[in-house]
Amino acid sequence: MAVLDLIDAHASTLVLVDPQTRLMPAIHGGAAVLAHAVALAQGARLLGVPVIGTQQNPARLGPNAHEVAALCDVTLDKVHFDACADGLLGALQSARPGGGQVVIAGCEAHVCLLQTTLGLLRAGQRVWVVANACGSRRSSDHAAAMARLADAGATVVTHEMVLFEWLRDCRHERFREVLALVKSVA
Repeated sequence: MAVLDLIDAHASTLVLVDPQTRLMPAIHGGAAVLAHAVALAQGARLLGVPVIGTQQNPARLGPNAHEVAALCDVTLDKVHFDACADGLLGALQSARPGGGQVVIAGCEAHVCLLQTTLGLLRAGQRVWVVANACGSRRSSDHAAAMARLADAGATVVTHEMVLFEWLRDCRHERFREVLALVKSVA
């Protein structure tokens, strides 16, 4: 049975997995994936949602894209495909003690994003995967990852779904700013 709760800005943390400078050009639709991730992170910053980035072996793959790196409260370097094995759970607890909700996006959807999400689910986190802010080199790998993650218990969403659930109401003091972010991304 699916969990029907909404994403709560006061209980969630955004995790951006490996949007690295050397990786993004190889990602199918990489520019759009990055634009959605940036809009999501900008919205998170406006709404007080902590943002954690991860970087897979940055000595080889380079740092995260600068537009993402600038929006992260903390960036975790990792060598495991599952960021939980390199300290993500501790970083989540530090960023949002007792939060329990993770919104996650990044690359590659079928490798690091998938294994990190499975690690979060095993740890008892409630996870929303932002499909249009996730990417793989091949669209078939992205599709397979989203299907597997949904079967595993993550909820697959879009960046707009997340932003509007975080807002809850058009009377929110940041509504117009978040709406502008939504309109800025095709």
